[in-house]
Amino acid sequence: MAAEPSTLLSVRNLDKHFPIFGTGILSRRVGWVRAVSSVSFDVLAGETLGLVGESGSGKTTAARTILRALTPTAGEVLFRTSSGVVDLAKLSEAELIPLRTQLQMVFQDPVSSLNPRMSIEQIVSEPLVIHKLAKGPQLRERVVSMLEKVGLRSEHMSRYPHEFSGGQRQRIGIARSLVMNPSLIVADEPVSALDVSVQAQVINLLSDLQRELKLTTIFVAHDLSVVRYLCDRVAVMYAGRLVEIAPTERLFEQPEHPYTQALLAAVPNADPDIPMVFALSGEVANPANLPSGCSFHPRCPERFDLCEQTRPELETLASGGSVACHARSPKRALPLFDA
Repeated sequence: MAAEPSTLLSVRNLDKHFPIFGTGILSRRVGWVRAVSSVSFDVLAGETLGLVGESGSGKTTAARTILRALTPTAGEVLFRTSSGVVDLAKLSEAELIPLRTQLQMVFQDPVSSLNPRMSIEQIVSEPLVIHKLAKGPQLRERVVSMLEKVGLRSEHMSRYPHEFSGGQRQRIGIARSLVMNPSLIVADEPVSALDVSVQAQVINLLSDLQRELKLTTIFVAHDLSVVRYLCDRVAVMYAGRLVEIAPTERLFEQPEHPYTQALLAAVPNADPDIPMVFALSGEVANPANLPSGCSFHPRCPERFDLCEQTRPELETLASGGSVACHARSPKRALPLFDA
């Protein structure tokens, strides 16, 4: 009997706020941009979790804060290592260095993420050199092996990034991220900057690598068709908060939150038997000036008085997912008074 997968990452009440300063030389802080607020979720070992939402929803900021590319304002990022669980949010830059081998990122733009002055061999081997994980023939062997895994030819290692296509450059970025055999990968919209003709090739590569290397991935995206193909579960963000988390197929077949329904309604579907839900209007709430109560209520067709007054929390549903919506709250179905 197969063992249950363990939790690799637990994010608890994660905040990332950026200060807003007034004008003038001696300007004071006049407010905060609440890019990420009270975000909590788990990622199981070997799982791919999709993090989705419109531009400005906070998904990329959340992912970068989890990896400590940004310093959290508050909260915990509990990461399981071979020696125990550590809180990444509390570690200093020096304490993070040994963990960088286990935490890697695939960037959105394959052009700006690669140093144009370095050869492909230098780019892919750089993490191994910095962390002193390999040298000499062993170093070259690991680079060759990883390049072949991502579909590149080892005889091209002496070439430079400008000599490759966009899709090939993203494969180089993927090879660099995976060469140290990390425990957690954050992929920040890794195909959105690519031509449509090569997106499918890179998506299939990521899928193959997931199976072969048993990767644990946080996949940040706005293209829901890609998320459905690659991810085991999906977490939906709006205005810096999680509004729904569910297994992928369940979320696509039975979305609970009105915002999730609107996102899925924007995805073209050729099946006439699938009913359309309302189209989303308006702009994402301003994280520097969020509405009271539920941040989504100004755009929500199902809002009622409570939505404008009280912020909903994520609640577990009987069907297995979680949703932050007063209209979907299990408590709302309970009688208000005892019989």
